[in-house]
Amino acid sequence: MGAHRRKCDWCGSGNPIVRDMEPVNPDYQYWCEECARALIIKGDPIETYRELEGEPIYGRLLEEHCTLKRFYSFVTA
Repeated sequence: MGAHRRKCDWCGSGNPIVRDMEPVNPDYQYWCEECARALIIKGDPIETYRELEGEPIYGRLLEEHCTLKRFYSFVTA
């Protein structure tokens, strides 16, 4: 199934913008913008990720909402 047909693994309705490349639970790999923002605000951001929309949407969310600056890995191809 292509990423454009997937839905967010958490809420089941949003279009995924980011994929967790090292998920604790493999059932939750694809995250929509709202759910990804909630993870960051909660203090549990995705550390190794791949952007799905071709734009750094998740990277911008990290910049805007992440107070604990850790090393995050953007994965390509």
